[in-house]
This record gives sequence, structure tokens and C-alpha cells, in this order.
Amino acid sequence: MWKRTHKASLISCTILFSSGENWKVMRRFTLSTLRDYGMGKKTIEDKITEEAECLVQVFQSYGGEYLQFQIRPNFMVKNSVVILYNSFPFLVGLLPGSHKKLVENFSHFRNFITATFTKQRNELDVNNQRSLIDTFLAKQQEGNPESSLYYHDENLTALVFNLFSAGMETTSTTLRWGLLLMMKYPDIRKVQDEIERVIGTTQPKLEHRKQMPYTDAVIHESLRYVDIGTTVIPVLSSSLRYKAYFEKPYEFFPEHFLDSEGNFKKNDAFIPFSIGKRSCAGEKLARMELFLFFTTLLQRFTYKAPPGAVLDPTPAPGSLNGPLPYEICAISRA
Repeated sequence: MWKRTHKASLISCTILFSSGENWKVMRRFTLSTLRDYGMGKKTIEDKITEEAECLVQVFQSYGGEYLQFQIRPNFMVKNSVVILYNSFPFLVGLLPGSHKKLVENFSHFRNFITATFTKQRNELDVNNQRSLIDTFLAKQQEGNPESSLYYHDENLTALVFNLFSAGMETTSTTLRWGLLLMMKYPDIRKVQDEIERVIGTTQPKLEHRKQMPYTDAVIHESLRYVDIGTTVIPVLSSSLRYKAYFEKPYEFFPEHFLDSEGNFKKNDAFIPFSIGKRSCAGEKLARMELFLFFTTLLQRFTYKAPPGAVLDPTPAPGSLNGPLPYEICAISRA
């Protein structure tokens, strides 16, 4: 699982890029455990709502002044050179210093994960499991051949890394794009009108989504338009930009997901979470997060660019197509 070179090591991805029986076992474990801990259920919706409210409080603390949304030097998915390292580890010592720094960051994050599950192992009560890590550690204690073959520390480290990188960074990147697009395109008012009509000032809930076709269409169109995973999975672009299915494939056009009467419509070519056995394990969770965060942020604030700012929809370089750094004024609608 670990590929070591020049005192540095990178994390092999148990779900994203592994194959064979190891991939099957780890994916099955992940899906089963996430469901047990509430993925797709009311309990996880309440947690997402709580986090969305925390983000609202951060926005409010700026009082409508500039808030910079920028791409951090993220060591998890910032640079596609990670894939190169995992394939050709001997190159680490030959590449420039900035790339070596990336490997150092990976090492720090790996050590953080190891320290976290080591602490939880010391506190583990198999009859009172609190998290996915606890459940994994309990599997280690079962003492059967599968436990020793697949439920070892290296797989746990890689699994936690996968969940942080693929689960957290992709959703936050999509939200950053969403707010940028809401500033760039004046149809933002349609989303807020729908939020006022359906939700009012109450807390957004998943049950509202069926009554909000335009908001749902805007979220879907954001996922299609920004195509954040194209560097990792190139085939997605050919589907998300397919003119036979999308009238204006290179423009931001929410009507791609609305019928002539303004109702939400599905599109067979919409596969931002991929399809088949390799589809995103956290798709249900991601959809919940995007709807609840997006509607909460649009319900509470109107977003404007600073005077003279140019809103550039060009993706920044990296293994995720994140937006370039931009400044935003979040003006309270209270």
C-alpha cells in the first residue's frame, strides 16, 4: 500500500484508484458503514444543517465586507502530480522543490491520520462504536482471514485520506463555484425568489427540494458546467458537454434541467459522480450537502463582487477544476 522513496511516502487510494478484491472489500465496507452512521438519513441532514449555520455565522462576521474565497495550497487534491508520484515514486527526488513540499504535506497528513486512529484504538469500545474509524478498528479485532488481509492500518490510513479528499474538497469546490456563478449571472434572483416562496425564513430541509425545481436545476447545472473532476476522469467531460443532450454545453444554462413548464427534468448525460461500479461512494451525501448549504447561503445573503472585480470562470490548474481565487461581498438579507 505504501510507496516509499527519498524518505517520503504517498497514500495509495483504497477506493479511488485501487483495484481487485481490496477495492471491493473497502468500498463495500465504506458504503455499509456510512449508511449505518446516517448517510442519506434524517440524522445526517441535521448535522449538515448545523455545519451550514456555522458557515453563515462566519459570513455574517464580515458584515458585508470582502471575503476572499481562494484556492488553498491543498495537499490532498491540489496537484495531479500526486498520481504521477504513486505511479513512478522514484521521480520524487528528481522534481523541483515545490513538488517535494507536496510530498512533505502528504506525510504530515498521513501522520495526523495515524495519530488519530491510534488514539481511538486505545479508547475503543467495540460495543459502543462512535465513527467509521471505530468500526474499522473493531473489524481488525475479529481475527478472521479477511481482517488481517484487508483491515490493516495502511488501508485505514488510505481510506480516511480518501474520505477527506474526495468527500470534503469536491463539495467545497462546487460550492465556491456556485457562489461565483451566482455573482456572474443575474438570474440569482430566481433562486432567491423560489427560496422565499417555498422556504421563507425557516430552516431549509431536503423535503423542500421537490418544490424547488429552479434551485435544483441551478445546482445540477453548476455540477455540469464546472466539471470539477475532468482531470481525474477525462471521460466525464464528453458526457457533460455533449450537445445532443445539452443545448448550450459550454454556457451556464440552468434550463438544461427544466422542461417547458419550469419543472425539473432529469438528463441521462448528467453523470458528475460517474456511473457504474466506480461511481462516487458518497453521492447521496454530496447531493444533500450541496442542496442544504446552497439554499442556506442563498437564503441568508445576496452575493456581489467588489467594485471593478472581474469574475473569471476559468478553472485553476490542479486535479480538481476549482475556481480561481476571488473576493465576494456577502450582504445579509435579514
